[in-house]
Amino acid sequence: MIDIHSPQFWPYFFDLSVFFFCVLILFGYREWMLRRIRRQPTATVQGINNLARVSWVERIMEENRDVLAVQTLRNSTMAATLMASTAVLLIMGILNMLANADKIGPILHVLNNWGSREPGMWIFKLLMLIVDFFVAFFAFSLAVRGYNHVGYLINVPNTPERHGVTPDRVAQHLNRAVAYNSLGMRTYYFAVPLVLWLFGPLWMLGSTFVLLGVLYHLDHLPQQD
Repeated sequence: MIDIHSPQFWPYFFDLSVFFFCVLILFGYREWMLRRIRRQPTATVQGINNLARVSWVERIMEENRDVLAVQTLRNSTMAATLMASTAVLLIMGILNMLANADKIGPILHVLNNWGSREPGMWIFKLLMLIVDFFVAFFAFSLAVRGYNHVGYLINVPNTPERHGVTPDRVAQHLNRAVAYNSLGMRTYYFAVPLVLWLFGPLWMLGSTFVLLGVLYHLDHLPQQD
């Protein structure tokens, strides 16, 4: 337990403060984006894509283009499966780093002028990376599950009075699967500040602001800015 009057306390406190601040602003950005998607869907890439997927499902089910639907969903399933498998491999690699923390930690602390160099903080950083990739794994797994459900639903005959499967409901399932896939990608993006956090809190803070700029650029259509 670190004493508050100890000179080691303030680097420890600064590390944790930067971490929670970065998590807070990224979470706030995501909540702001979700509200913007609901209120102005045509002003964001996600909103446009959601509307486009609704139209795509309607076309597929009305024209019975089963082959196109299966090929498209297969590509999405393969991509999500690859990302989920990669997350597991990264988790195993981080666990290996935990086993060699006493050797790797001092090397990374060369650039850490403001943060804590305590072994406990180093282990906490690696654990946050593991949690991040676990979230990515489950998000991509749920995306694969959603794509598989859509693969069955989208090929159901267009007689909703018999089974209740309508294009709108199928599009809702598809957009939910894509939302899980997007969440998985966001956790991958957040892994960049977490990795740089190993070198010090200032690296994490700077990379988080860069990530915010990149996300804003990716989420908004240029002609709408």
